[in-house]
Amino acid sequence: MEKEKDYQFKLVEGQYSPLEAKKILLALINSKINFHQLENFSNEIRFSESTAHSKSRVELLTIAAKNITDLIAYSIPNDMEFKIEGTIQISLVPAKKLESIA
Repeated sequence: MEKEKDYQFKLVEGQYSPLEAKKILLALINSKINFHQLENFSNEIRFSESTAHSKSRVELLTIAAKNITDLIAYSIPNDMEFKIEGTIQISLVPAKKLESIA
């Protein structure tokens, strides 16, 4: 693989029943929620401080999960399916240097 700066990968693509869509979408969201909760917990243990970014992301992802659950509930009695296209974009950027604490 060439080391270009930008990459795109299709993470999810297709048409799914409401229950399939629920499994796929909530698994992705719950994975991200768990990541941010662990990140926040780790920072609290190591540095005695929480991460505002992780807390904010957990809140936003929780709202997204609720919205998806509402869409699922709406789609079932209305005989609808989910067309999902999820592309992840990755860019390689220079790393941030941490300042040393002296």
